[in-house]
Amino acid sequence: MSIAIKNTPFSGIRIRIDTPLSFDKIGARLRNLARNASPREITDLAANVDSWEEFARLVNQRFVGESGFMLFADIDHGAWISRAGIQRRTVRWIIGNPLFAITMMRHDLDAGLFVPVELLMTEHSDGQGATVLYVRPSSLISVPGSDAQLRAAAQDLDQKVEALVSSITGV
Repeated sequence: MSIAIKNTPFSGIRIRIDTPLSFDKIGARLRNLARNASPREITDLAANVDSWEEFARLVNQRFVGESGFMLFADIDHGAWISRAGIQRRTVRWIIGNPLFAITMMRHDLDAGLFVPVELLMTEHSDGQGATVLYVRPSSLISVPGSDAQLRAAAQDLDQKVEALVSSITGV
């Protein structure tokens, strides 16, 4: 058995939205539009259903928020960077939906490296407003040589993320 290493260069596209809305307001909007769901809940559900159709129905019924997304995790960087003297609130959110992910992963399992999607919200240094930062999913998922169906599914995810971010930032 031989080991193969393949390097595929690609570049991601960062999207940065600065908004006068408060850090708290943006966080509340996200939590209103994306229901909490742990990855464990999703895998447990998958283990206890008999079909994809039943899984999809129950995911939508139990976990999907108004935006179509679920909030899998939030990482409060602000809680620990304060120990290093950085007094800024900043949170990394991990959002996704396995029903979105499968539209890409059925064409290329490597897409699983970039779904779910991550957002970073940081309060402005003056406390007036916040920035939401993310990397356009298709710029990570659809690398050179990807097929058209993967590219189309990744671009559809771009639109869904953009719509969510627009809803939470007011931009």
